[in-house]
Amino acid sequence: MHFIAGLHSGVLWTWGIALVCVLTLALRVLYVLFQRKPATARTKPAKTLIVLGSGGHSAEMLMLLDKMDKARYSPRSYVVAATDRMSGPKALARERIWQNEDSPTGFNIHHIPRSREVGQSYVTSVITTLYSLVFAFVLVLREVPDLVLVNGPGTCIPICAAAFVYRVFGLMGTRIVYVESIARTRRFSLSAKLLYHLRMADLVFVQWEQLTRTYPRALYAGRLY
Repeated sequence: MHFIAGLHSGVLWTWGIALVCVLTLALRVLYVLFQRKPATARTKPAKTLIVLGSGGHSAEMLMLLDKMDKARYSPRSYVVAATDRMSGPKALARERIWQNEDSPTGFNIHHIPRSREVGQSYVTSVITTLYSLVFAFVLVLREVPDLVLVNGPGTCIPICAAAFVYRVFGLMGTRIVYVESIARTRRFSLSAKLLYHLRMADLVFVQWEQLTRTYPRALYAGRLY
């Protein structure tokens, strides 16, 4: 009887500790999701991790960066899907110009597995997404960026998820900024919807004012490039 009572007590303690851990984690997640401190002026450059993507994503992102103060957002690291053969060279060419002109701070280009290829089935994409997440967690932990800047390629989701999880656990204070494509005039892209509704993005900028009526937490920025 004493053994059974002791076993029962041990089980209760285990469940109690597990419940406290779950509640603590849930409160921490809610705190990170809904805590939005007013922006404060930085006294030093923000180490920036930028996700590029095939199609127009890279072109728009590089045009956006061209308008930004590169010295304030440096050093810069780029993330490109492993099967994307065009975005890396585009970033390399543009960075060579910026490094010579106004931002000699160095840069890196990293490749991670793509979450989902065009035409890939949703069943197999679960496996490839998990595989991509592993690389994303390792990369973000190695880089420890102050800012993750994205504009919609699927590759951005694992990177943003990794940065968000690390922030939940207090390992880093990375901020996530999403800039919606100029082509999105009425509805968000899938990536934007995920980051907006899950509140992973700290700021979501749109370039068409009517989008703020559908997504009231989005910020209208006007034409950015």
